[in-house]
Amino acid sequence: MQHFRRDPAPELAPWILHYWMIHWDMRGCKPHLAENLPHPNVHLIFENGKKGVVSGVQTHRFSRVLDDKSWVVGVKFRAGGFRPFFGKPISELADKTIPAKRVFGNSIKEFEAIALSSRPDEEKIAAANKFFLARMPRPDKTIALVSELVDLILRDIEIKTVDDLVVRSGIGKRTLQRIFREYVGASPKWVVCRYRLHEVVEKLNSGQKPDWAQLALDLGYFDQAHLINDFKALVGCTPREFVRQVANGLHS
Repeated sequence: MQHFRRDPAPELAPWILHYWMIHWDMRGCKPHLAENLPHPNVHLIFENGKKGVVSGVQTHRFSRVLDDKSWVVGVKFRAGGFRPFFGKPISELADKTIPAKRVFGNSIKEFEAIALSSRPDEEKIAAANKFFLARMPRPDKTIALVSELVDLILRDIEIKTVDDLVVRSGIGKRTLQRIFREYVGASPKWVVCRYRLHEVVEKLNSGQKPDWAQLALDLGYFDQAHLINDFKALVGCTPREFVRQVANGLHS
């Protein structure tokens, strides 16, 4: 299995984070369970043999069994970067996957035909750049702000609650909730929770055995039960079950 990332044309950087390609050949091997924790990003996805789709922010762990031989090509938009293409609040896409044609109309056909062909990845990237360069939105200061806010949450582990983000950003809670709903598709509380819980997952993956009561306090939770509930909602299992799966080699 191979996973590649490529930068978009520099002019597209305010909206597109990167292009990604996954190729796999599992013939003669056991099927592989691929799993990812959700990110606050929208994706445009083309999978071999299927029509292009737009995937909104998924609030739960993504699981997919890879077998046989195939590939996927995707466009990962920056947090907030898909808003001008969609033309509506991104919250309407939360936990949904819709046909790409519903967003881009028939204009997607030429790009889709190349993306779904057997051409080299570099030609598909060139087609993606051509498609989006012809549809570059007007500059939007809010998109830049949203991207900065999400990056701030990712980098600053001291941001454990929305109130912390209010203090760090100087932006009111209601305003944060509104722009995250409009541009990100998930609440600021979810984004904060997602990144802090990702740190917990990394600890468990590395074999660490955290003090759950202390960790709950460190992450801004009222008690251990609330931390475990949020972990299960995001990851799909309890921390204890996750540790057992790591021990059995189900996560890597």
